[in-house]
Formats: sequence, structure tokens, C-alpha cells
Amino acid sequence: MIGYMVTWTTYGSWLQGDQRGYVKYGKIMPSNQKILLSNRRLQKAQTVKLSPAQRAIVHQTILDESERIGRTIEAIAVCEHHVHIVARPCRESIGQVVSRYKNAAMFALCKNVQIGRVWTHGFDKRFCFNEDDIRCRIDYVRKHQSY
Repeated sequence: MIGYMVTWTTYGSWLQGDQRGYVKYGKIMPSNQKILLSNRRLQKAQTVKLSPAQRAIVHQTILDESERIGRTIEAIAVCEHHVHIVARPCRESIGQVVSRYKNAAMFALCKNVQIGRVWTHGFDKRFCFNEDDIRCRIDYVRKHQSY
């Protein structure tokens, strides 16, 4: 593995059963209205949709944190409902790196606006085994950049 792409969502924005499909155990699952409604009923807080100003805060905070810990981010997109990052591997686990980014962004948002829970638990990861894989993931992420 020479790199990876991670994606995580804002709280409540992409529940299991969603009409767009959803990822479970690394597999893309089809829409399921019954599962979606059940998950909506279990939601403990409002669905989070990041504003352009909030997306800018998250974007800069993740870049600052990556610089602070000596990580290079190949591509990043912070969208209304999710974040994509393409990076190269390091000594820390992918989960530890994602946790750092999610926590730093959450604290930065809390300093600037009143916001409760921001992120859904967990994240999706896609591995890159060659430079073509990395380029494809970078292109995908760059197409999502906006705010």
C-alpha cells in the first residue's frame, strides 16, 4: 500500500439505508427504507450540515494539524456532509490519524460556533497500491472541493 483515501461523514447525514447507498464493512450496500427510518428514529441530535464558513474552518484545521504532526495530505475536500482525504501511509494507524483530524476540526468548530456532535462514528478507507490508484483518488477528491 502506498496511500489511502479516507472519508467520514457529518452526524446524521448519511445513515445506513440511505437512498444513495451506504458503506458497511467496506462494502457498498443498497438503499433500504426500513433501515433508514430505524436509524433516523435512533438519532440523538440534529443532522449536521456544514456551512461554507464551517467547511473553511475544518479544511484549514485539518491542514494545520497535518503540518503539526508532519503528515502530507495529497488532496482534501470538505463538503457539507463529509470529508475526503488522500494521504500517504505513516507510522500512526489510519484510525489514529483520522481521529486527530476529526477531533481538531470539532474543537475548532466549537470555538467558532455553537455546535454539538459533528461527526459520525468511524470512517471509510480505500487503499491505493500504485501511483495510478493515488492519481484516481486525488482526481476524485479534487472534483468534490468546494466552499
